[in-house]
Amino acid sequence: MTQPTGTRSKQHGAVLFGLAGGMLVTAAGLLGGYYVLGTKSEAIAATTEASSTASAKEPAAKTPTATPAGPLGTFLDTSVTLKVAGQPVTVTWAELGVEPDPDEIGRSPVTSKADLASLGGKGLIPVRLDREKAVAKLLELKASYDRAPSNAFLDLEARAIHADKPGMGLDVWGSLPRIEGAARQGAAALELIDVPVPAVVTKANLGIEDISQVLGYHVTKFPVTDRDRNFNLKLAASKINGYVMKPGEEWSFNGVVGERSQKMGYKIAHVITSGEMVDGLAGGTCQISTTLFGAAFFAGLDIVDTRNHSRPSTYTPLGFDATVVWPDTDLKLKNPYDFPVALRYVVANGEAKVEVLGKKRPYDKVVFERRVLETTPYSTEERLDEEVALDTTSIDQAGFDGYKLERFRRFYKNGKVVKTNKWTVNYKPVTEYIRRGTNPDPEAKPAVAKESHGPKVPSSDTFSMAQ
Repeated sequence: MTQPTGTRSKQHGAVLFGLAGGMLVTAAGLLGGYYVLGTKSEAIAATTEASSTASAKEPAAKTPTATPAGPLGTFLDTSVTLKVAGQPVTVTWAELGVEPDPDEIGRSPVTSKADLASLGGKGLIPVRLDREKAVAKLLELKASYDRAPSNAFLDLEARAIHADKPGMGLDVWGSLPRIEGAARQGAAALELIDVPVPAVVTKANLGIEDISQVLGYHVTKFPVTDRDRNFNLKLAASKINGYVMKPGEEWSFNGVVGERSQKMGYKIAHVITSGEMVDGLAGGTCQISTTLFGAAFFAGLDIVDTRNHSRPSTYTPLGFDATVVWPDTDLKLKNPYDFPVALRYVVANGEAKVEVLGKKRPYDKVVFERRVLETTPYSTEERLDEEVALDTTSIDQAGFDGYKLERFRRFYKNGKVVKTNKWTVNYKPVTEYIRRGTNPDPEAKPAVAKESHGPKVPSSDTFSMAQ
């Protein structure tokens, strides 16, 4: 029947409008990206594809085609071997969404296996792809066979660097034309399209290629019973562990470890304030800086800025400590080498240990030497306590002499000193506080001695150690 001219004009206009809409949607799809690696992206691509199809072709909804009997129906139930991310997977053509194409069956009838083979050789088997069903199957395969990438990482304990490995993702939409083409050929096997998924952290991102050598290390001890202080030690060390210092980089303890406050998780523990051991926030942090200072010292890193405690520390030799206070008192180091170095920090089992890892150190030996120049005797003060029994005493804080000393770092190469660093270090005398009771009551409690946290008196004016 001949249609009215007005009807044909309207349909012609609708087709043109639909084609224009399809072109706009397709352009938007191209700008959005061709490859689809995730369910969310696939959902967006599915919406785009559906919109384009609905605009360019009517009716929008496709009536499912019944599977025919005979050779074509047998073919659709035939298994095909897919290669997904390098793995073989067997499915049927029907499971992949391949179905008879009613527009082609009349022109290319399939009445025998010979017809099927002949048409397959020409890529003319009368089938089409139910894209919705195909996408659903491919998403199922994607969920099972996609391989996540592996990030590169430093194995500080083994002193090895593990390279990154790319992952693999099934390209769902890119594989659809390949499936339809292979089905029309009657192929027995088909390799789907995979897209490499790069690792987030690559070996190049790590900024270091060799951590096989220990340039220097230092170990300090701590009592495992002081849980809050141990917690602070581990928290601060965790900020440093794994840090890579580039050649020429200046490193700041305060800059890397950051604020030591309650909101950052630090707890109350022993700290040195005005020469006296008291409880304070983030106590123990200075042991982390001191241990790092010792490792950096022997590794040959430049000591840019350091300050010793007001009184010697119990966990490290006299003259071999570095205090830090947020935000003003800092420990600053610099990597003088033409290769990067990594810091390994471990706090466990009563020990804090730092290793500086990288290529081989260019020195045979690095020596720490200390020489006492002056000694200043400590003073004694009494603290009267009316609650304590008369004339009973205890030491609230043991006194410790003050020292002025020279600290040297000597670098040896082939048995000879090739470089020397020198510092002057001062410790103020630590006042001894004696608690004396003034209560005459016979029932008054006696003075109770407090645990001593004082350092040991040096046995000699000189001391040295080497790595």
